[in-house]
Amino acid sequence: VQLVESGGGLVQPGGFLTLSCVASGFTFSSYTMSWFRQAPGKERELVAAITGAGGSTNYADSVKGRFTISRDNAKNTVYLRMNSLKPEDTAVYYCKARRVPYIYWGQGTQVTVSS
Repeated sequence: VQLVESGGGLVQPGGFLTLSCVASGFTFSSYTMSWFRQAPGKERELVAAITGAGGSTNYADSVKGRFTISRDNAKNTVYLRMNSLKPEDTAVYYCKARRVPYIYWGQGTQVTVSS
C-alpha cells in the first residue's frame, strides 16, 4: 500500500496550489479519502474528506469556500485545490485512506504560505 502526495511548495498569501495523492495497493474507489494537515506545535487536523464514489464531501470550517477536494477513481488519485491561501494554512498536508478497519497515510507534503 502506498499513498504519495505531491504539489506542495511555497506560495504567497492569496495564491493557490493543488495537491495530489496517488494511491496504490488497495481498491481506491472503496475508500473514503481525506486530507489532513499538521502545523508546527499543533495537532493534526482534518481539512477535507470525500467518499468513495465522490458523492459526499465535508470540510473544516477554516477552509470552507476556499478549498475543494475531488477524486479520480480511474487514476487512483485524490486532489485538494487550495485557493486564497493564508499564512495560517502553512502546514504539512497528509493524504489518508480509510475503510474500516483499514487506515493508510501518506508521508506528507509541505505547504508554506508566506510573502
